[in-house]
Amino acid sequence: MAALTQQQKDRFWKDGVLVVEDAVSAEQLADLRKVFAGWVEESRAQSTDYGQTLDGRPRFDLQPGHTAAVPGLRRVQSPEEVSDVYANVMRNARTVDICAELIGPGIRFHHGKVNSKLPGTATKVHFHQDFPFEPMTNDDMITCLLFIDDVTLENGPLEVVPGTHKGPLYSHWHNGVFTGSVSDDVFEQHKDNIVKCTGKAGSVCLMHASLLHGSAPNLSDTSRTLYISTYYAEDAIELSPNHLPSTFTHELVRGEASGRVRCSTYEMQLPEVPKGTSFFAQQAVAEVA
Repeated sequence: MAALTQQQKDRFWKDGVLVVEDAVSAEQLADLRKVFAGWVEESRAQSTDYGQTLDGRPRFDLQPGHTAAVPGLRRVQSPEEVSDVYANVMRNARTVDICAELIGPGIRFHHGKVNSKLPGTATKVHFHQDFPFEPMTNDDMITCLLFIDDVTLENGPLEVVPGTHKGPLYSHWHNGVFTGSVSDDVFEQHKDNIVKCTGKAGSVCLMHASLLHGSAPNLSDTSRTLYISTYYAEDAIELSPNHLPSTFTHELVRGEASGRVRCSTYEMQLPEVPKGTSFFAQQAVAEVA
């Protein structure tokens, strides 16, 4: 049985984004929530970013203002490395079958992370495209945002500009600094076409890696937590260091290895390899630049 209808496939390639319900089972969703809730509890005992990823950076990223009373765990890098639950979902969720229908049949895992906006936290994501962070020889690459919580208009949903995956790859460098975001001029050009992506927990928002997107702070009293996993066509090869390397990077999760490479034509500036815990630190530069 096909994971998507032809109408859904056509919409994804037209808009560069598609929300699909029931991307994980009820049991998988409950397990994901339980693991993340445990991480939030653990973070109460921490005052700075902590843990360690494959490249030596902290795994757990705390929002400025984080306290034991009001925890602000805003990101977990490569959760698959420290949780069998997340590793299982990365490999076996319906999300993977959907990506295989869109850019497969062979697909590989690129990286994963949990992004969370707990109630009252001010985390904001400036508008950007994912592909300039992770250039490959071709752009058959999908960012999958799995809704661990209900995503509403009030709790900081993903905001996208449909169709921009077909346009230029915008510079994320400004005045010699990699800010991880597009310029104010680019944002102004597209702001009237922004669409907010909402849905119930267990849904997934599939987003082409070249789509322009961002999100606002969560000013509600409900959490907005996402498990974000990125997959790419098996016949693509990385052109810059992976900004979130893990022991699972490049794992073949569907199909077979072809032993071939496919290239598409584009031009862009190479990204900066992050030195901080996450790209939130890079985007913070944009606020003062």
